Amino acid sequence: MFATALLSGLVLGGTYALVAMGLTLQYGIARIMNLAYGEIIIAAAFLAYSLFNFWGLNPVLGLLVAAPAGFALGYLIYAVMMRPLVARAKDKASLEIDSILATFGLLFVIQGVLLVAFGANFTSYSYLNIAVDVFGTTIAANRLLAFVLATVFAGALYLVLTRTLWGTALRAVSVAPGSAPLVGIDVDRAARLAFALGGALAAVGGVVISMYQTFTATSGVVFTMKALIVVIMGGVGNVPGALSAGLILGVVETFVATYLDPGLTLASTYAIFLVVLLWRPAGLFGRAAR
Repeated sequence: MFATALLSGLVLGGTYALVAMGLTLQYGIARIMNLAYGEIIIAAAFLAYSLFNFWGLNPVLGLLVAAPAGFALGYLIYAVMMRPLVARAKDKASLEIDSILATFGLLFVIQGVLLVAFGANFTSYSYLNIAVDVFGTTIAANRLLAFVLATVFAGALYLVLTRTLWGTALRAVSVAPGSAPLVGIDVDRAARLAFALGGALAAVGGVVISMYQTFTATSGVVFTMKALIVVIMGGVGNVPGALSAGLILGVVETFVATYLDPGLTLASTYAIFLVVLLWRPAGLFGRAAR
């Protein structure tokens, strides 16, 4: 039972980490608190569902459609909605407040479109729903594939941010947005691309989630909440922090559900969140204020 719970926790945690990475880019680099992030995840889940059921395209290949679509949607949202807010914002705090209000409205727009298109019923589809043996423990193949995909995308994002000039520029904007222009970095362009990349990662997360979870048109708020908790726990703008926090959260939730009571999973989420904030207010990998 312990090995099964651990594997299930790692799968869940890997999904949380993947979902949170896009938000940590949007919030950490673009300084946009995107409350509609979960709705983009659910939109991508419905896209994967539609591609699988109506066109017979498996979710892995569906990523080739969902990721560019998420990038384009993120780019469009930033250009149409966020860029005017950035231009008029007097400081970081005012931009955060304006972005919260704007994306709160966007949340209901996307949710309404999904409700009209797909209804309010629970939705799922059967893909690789077969048992496989991993180190003597049985786990569904779709869950294992979800964990592998989450790990691959997390590793790829980390390499991009740490091994490329573009990634270095993004990290510079995250750490010191006021000083970045002094070394020739276009802060607005970096923020726009970071927000779009966050949309692509949200779409990837939605496809991965759709492989093994049931979802509805109104499920986005839950994923926004979980992603925000992971982002803050790991340190805003820190990809390794998001990965670590996501895995911790997934393992804790699974062990609580297995050994205590499934009804306590949400309480355990907030409990570990509060403990981390009390111990390290800047997050596990965040920079402490001096």
